[in-house]
Amino acid sequence: MDVKVSEIGQIAITVSDVEQALGFYRDVLGLTFLFSPAPTLAFLTAGTVRIMLSTPQGSGAVGANSILYFKIEQLEAAYEQILARGATAERPPQLAAKMADHDLWIGFLRDPDGNLVGLMEEKR
Repeated sequence: MDVKVSEIGQIAITVSDVEQALGFYRDVLGLTFLFSPAPTLAFLTAGTVRIMLSTPQGSGAVGANSILYFKIEQLEAAYEQILARGATAERPPQLAAKMADHDLWIGFLRDPDGNLVGLMEEKR
């Protein structure tokens, strides 16, 4: 049997306060809220990927997570709008790489716990 993973189904983000983080990911970034089975746990969706917000429960450290990169259109305008909603700026959008069929642009923000959040656009 040749086992291979195919796609990401869920990403967990360790936060200090789930309600505060939920406000950021739902209201500031605009992700769709799914459900919250407990005050220390909430789920949202970013396209086909589920995002789990959780306080440290045996593993993970607040603000020390992997970087999430969200695909977005009209990156510069979206970046400014997200800042106006309360995100903390880290690095404004800039060209990251010239690819064969597109230019990759990336900007960075921080959530309330200091987790880095990337916004990316593949400009053709």
